[in-house]
Amino acid sequence: MARNLDAKCRQCRREGEKLFLKGEKCFTDKCAVERRAYAPGQHGQKQARQSVYGGQLRAKQKVRRIYGILERQFRRTYHAADQARGITGDNLLQALESRLDNVAYRMGFGASRAEARQVVRHNGILVNGRRVNIPSYQLRPGDAVEVAEKSKAQLRIKGATEAAEGRGFPEWLEVDVKAMKGIFKARPQRSELPTTINESLVVELYSK
Repeated sequence: MARNLDAKCRQCRREGEKLFLKGEKCFTDKCAVERRAYAPGQHGQKQARQSVYGGQLRAKQKVRRIYGILERQFRRTYHAADQARGITGDNLLQALESRLDNVAYRMGFGASRAEARQVVRHNGILVNGRRVNIPSYQLRPGDAVEVAEKSKAQLRIKGATEAAEGRGFPEWLEVDVKAMKGIFKARPQRSELPTTINESLVVELYSK
């Protein structure tokens, strides 16, 4: 199975902002973006001019890195969003946020999306009482997501859930921290998602 093996902090520095790929480290002063707020490499501190295409590519790469998706799967997700009713950019972000690994991360069942994806793959998550180990599984409004009984004792999941509770949960999720379960109430609206993502540039890139 293909994986992105680039250093997580290097990816954040490349995009010039925190992508929250390293869990709790991203919320401390040890974060690489806080310490070296410039792109990696020997020419990272130089201010290079960016073309229109370069801006579109950077926007697409940032979204891919945030959600931990490789190019082929991301392109398939985009084409599905393009064929669905509504605004393509909004459809794309809603599809990415509806992935099981992302919802597990949002509910605090993993310190990062990569860790939540691992919990899913290791049969640690149940959807409507049934085991689902496919990270890209698309949840529907009303689906119940919970940590499997055998996985509730894992210290990393407990720690991630407590940390997520301290930061708060999105409005489109209902989470019971003690029971380690939650409800995917609805697909998020664009106003409920980060404003630093420019999905319109992604649409422009793939529309060429």
